[in-house]
Amino acid sequence: MKNRQLLLLLGVTIASSIIVFSSCRKINDATTLGADLIPVVDNINTFDTSISVQTFNGLFDNFSDSLRLERSEEFFLGKINNDPLFGGTDARMFLELKPTIYKFAFQNANKDSLYLDSVVLVLDYVETYGDTMVPQTITVSEIAQSANFKSDSAYLIRENNFQTTNLLGQRTFLPAVLNDSVKAYKDTTKNQLRIKLDQNNFGRRLLDYDSTSGANGAYLSDSAFKTKFKGFALQSTSTGNAVMGFDLGGTNTKLAIYYRYDKMGKRDTTVEYFRFTTLSAAASYIQRDHSFGEISTVQSPAEDNLVYIQNTPGSFARIKIPDLLTIGNRLIHRAELIVEQVHDNNNTDTIFPAPEFLYLDAFDPTIILPKKQFRTIPYDLTFDGSDYNRGSFGSFPINTVDGSGNKIKVWKFNISRYVQHVLTGTSALYDLRLSAPYSVREEYGTPPLVTDQTLVLFPNLNGIVKGRVRVGGGSHTTQRMRLRLIYSKI
Repeated sequence: MKNRQLLLLLGVTIASSIIVFSSCRKINDATTLGADLIPVVDNINTFDTSISVQTFNGLFDNFSDSLRLERSEEFFLGKINNDPLFGGTDARMFLELKPTIYKFAFQNANKDSLYLDSVVLVLDYVETYGDTMVPQTITVSEIAQSANFKSDSAYLIRENNFQTTNLLGQRTFLPAVLNDSVKAYKDTTKNQLRIKLDQNNFGRRLLDYDSTSGANGAYLSDSAFKTKFKGFALQSTSTGNAVMGFDLGGTNTKLAIYYRYDKMGKRDTTVEYFRFTTLSAAASYIQRDHSFGEISTVQSPAEDNLVYIQNTPGSFARIKIPDLLTIGNRLIHRAELIVEQVHDNNNTDTIFPAPEFLYLDAFDPTIILPKKQFRTIPYDLTFDGSDYNRGSFGSFPINTVDGSGNKIKVWKFNISRYVQHVLTGTSALYDLRLSAPYSVREEYGTPPLVTDQTLVLFPNLNGIVKGRVRVGGGSHTTQRMRLRLIYSKI
């Protein structure tokens, strides 16, 4: 009898557990979309529906996203010549490497007793975005003395105003080899791009400079050095298919001057390094080519069923939700804009991965120009003085698979509070903008003062250049962008 009672009690406990966990799954199905507790959708008291959206592709212009890259950021170099979705990219770098101290002198003050072995430009390699197995040819030229290239200036990444002269060297290589270890004199580290430069003219010129006040006195001071050498200009001249990232301030970035000198009747070998110092200038130039690839076919006012989002400098989508005003007032438990990646059958999504995260803001025509007429999503995007609520807002993607089993990413932007205010008539219905920016500077409305026009800056959202994704638009057949609503009637 006791055993039967025990079994009955155990059965009831298991059944109760099943009911509880089943109920939790229903709630969790909703709460995986965000952090709020959402009632179970039963189509009696709580409803689940989707609102259609309209999507329009757009390209940023110089005014919109030509930023000034700080010297401490990652700089990119190389060419993408064959992205079937987004066209091409040309990334160039400009930098100064110089002595770390002045007055500078080589080991032997007698220039006639200095013997050059080689001079090598070394860059601290970080990563490659694109195909690492397609060769790149990188050329190194000298920035002309007439160029306005200064260490106290930050330059726009869409502008290339630096004149060059004197081809100093070049190298053809596979980006895949850049993380290999090197074996050089007093240098056995890895993650380097090494380019041997002209030693007969450029290298000898460096050895012949001195720290006097005469015509060759380049090493007397930093200002004197600038009058003799302005810096390096690097670019890819090949049919590569990748851009490579470098840390200009990293240990591996240097100009290595290998030479021998006479010492007490013997000839010793040594090396001197010129570095990227606090007095060094730097600039990045990024040119997108959208004249080919799928993105070239959608630059029109018409509504698009595919949307193309590319990191700075790049592209965006404008999103309209006119049907939201037709449903009447509701109690909104959850409102999320669902954005789904559309798999590329050529498998280029693995070569050119999606951005780390996407950003959603709103077009507000009431903002007075010349300010950019965009604001953060009212009520749902919050700023704590250093960053916004990226996770709960939905900027990070969810890894999943599409109906054919292809790996894709999905973004679910939580705009519940904003939608609730639209339905109650306490907020305007804005057009939205979807992008993958490097940084954003726009109006930030703190509820309930949604038009207080406080300017806020979100820096370093994504890196520049790397990152692009094709997503479904509002009329796509399988990965349709939409506004999902979980609500109750009032």
